[in-house]
Amino acid sequence: MKQIASALRKHSSVIYREIQSGRLPAYRVGTGRGTIRISRQDFQDYLLNRGIPAADLEVAL
Repeated sequence: MKQIASALRKHSSVIYREIQSGRLPAYRVGTGRGTIRISRQDFQDYLLNRGIPAADLEVAL
């Protein structure tokens, strides 16, 4: 999740809101609250749906 925020140059709270709204699919791994994970395919779909070119990211997909 932090890597997604960094790649988009956004604060992690923005990514949490996108997840909570359902615009960015995510899942939890681990016990308790766990760790939030976003699949590479879901992230690519999110970029496509939002019109964000992958070339504009801070990291390579």
